[in-house]
Amino acid sequence: MKQNKYDDNHFFQAYSEMDRSKKGLEAAGEWHILKEMLPDFKGKNVLDLGCGFGWHSRYAREQGAESVIGTDISERMLTHAKELTNDPGITYLHQAIEDVDFPEESMDIVISSLALHYIESFDSVCEKVYAILKPGGSFVFSVEHPIFTARKEQDWIYDKTGKEPLHWPVDNYQIEGKREASFLNETVTKYHRTVSTFMNGLSQAGFEILRVEESVPSEEMLKKIPEMKHELRRPMFLMIAAEKKEKS
Repeated sequence: MKQNKYDDNHFFQAYSEMDRSKKGLEAAGEWHILKEMLPDFKGKNVLDLGCGFGWHSRYAREQGAESVIGTDISERMLTHAKELTNDPGITYLHQAIEDVDFPEESMDIVISSLALHYIESFDSVCEKVYAILKPGGSFVFSVEHPIFTARKEQDWIYDKTGKEPLHWPVDNYQIEGKREASFLNETVTKYHRTVSTFMNGLSQAGFEILRVEESVPSEEMLKKIPEMKHELRRPMFLMIAAEKKEKS
């Protein structure tokens, strides 16, 4: 089932008020790690799955990508992405990740930021991306960490005041599938899968896993935002860089 909460007016407005929506990549707590996992963009054709406001698409072009195609299921997201973009080398397409259909071996790099946990079948995404990529091509993505998605509540256990986080509970970790989670005061459907499922899905599709990282706040963020210290207690995001093996 394809989900498009971002075209709901109230949800979109709430999302637009988030720091990472207004300030871009530097306000994203995982960006300092993810950008080090990205390959050289110079002269490459790039596909950005679930591009949102287009921050990663524009970054790819700034780093020398020949062309970038950003796809998203939300028309509102794409409208704002186009407003922020003044670059003929970037094309935005209204298309769900499940419906992506590009010629085989037409892309050098596929990236995706915090979108694939909304997709029911990770295996089908891996198969599509593998077919789209040229031999030696890169697939780099971030998702909500399985420790974060295991429980539908996706929240801390707090003290009696309801303000101080005591611990982050993990339950039903091995029970994969749909989670009706609360995000921006709305119910959103996400799909929980284990770390091993992510890694095995890539491997079975033919990818070589190059790097796996779990989010941790930067020293700068820890200084600027005291509450970020709690992000040292559990990872919120999982990031994986993989490569389509060269033909022998």
